[in-house]
Amino acid sequence: MLKEADRDRISAAITEAESKTSGEIFCVLAHDVSHYREVPLMWGAVAALVGPPLLVLMGLHRLALASIFSSWSDDSARAMEGLILRVLSTYGLLQAGLFLVVVLVVSMPRMRRAMTPGALRRHHVRQAARHHFAAAGLHLSRSEPHVLIFASLADRRVEVVAHHNIHQAVGEGPWAATVAAVVDGIKAGKPGDGFVKGIGICGAALAAHFPPDGPAKNRLPNTILET
Repeated sequence: MLKEADRDRISAAITEAESKTSGEIFCVLAHDVSHYREVPLMWGAVAALVGPPLLVLMGLHRLALASIFSSWSDDSARAMEGLILRVLSTYGLLQAGLFLVVVLVVSMPRMRRAMTPGALRRHHVRQAARHHFAAAGLHLSRSEPHVLIFASLADRRVEVVAHHNIHQAVGEGPWAATVAAVVDGIKAGKPGDGFVKGIGICGAALAAHFPPDGPAKNRLPNTILET
């Protein structure tokens, strides 16, 4: 995903930023965080539930109204029963057909990606970022400030994760600027540039609130993890 030159630049940017703070910065670049297999099923269910009622409203109800307001007899009652059975059978087949067709269409990778709601993307990217943050935190104590910059290329979404005490000290401004920098780099086809700029923003924020307190511990690697 990244060129070797970009990896070297990112590593150098992390080293430079950490030389001015007691904090640690680590970066993860994921190609994607989910295959979103639930999306075709979701849209299939929506089509199956919404499509047939719309067709009924568009015309099928006229047949029912015509029968209801006609004179009732044994023949008309039997005709009504037959009509109801045909309508219900058609309704069920239409639902099943719509569900299957929409699931097959939305299952195509590009279509599935395009039809994935933004809220679902945010949820999956945030969950993946928190997973990596928790895993990295096993090597550090809560008193050691550390920040994760996590990006998903396919989703074009970025999460900056840090402990609550760091958020309180730094505020939301630097994190929002970091997210914007990395997203801009991804959209421009230059994720390396985005990460280098984002690392610089995070480093400056950490340096302002968490200055060096001795030799750099460097408990986390100064390289970007690609998954």
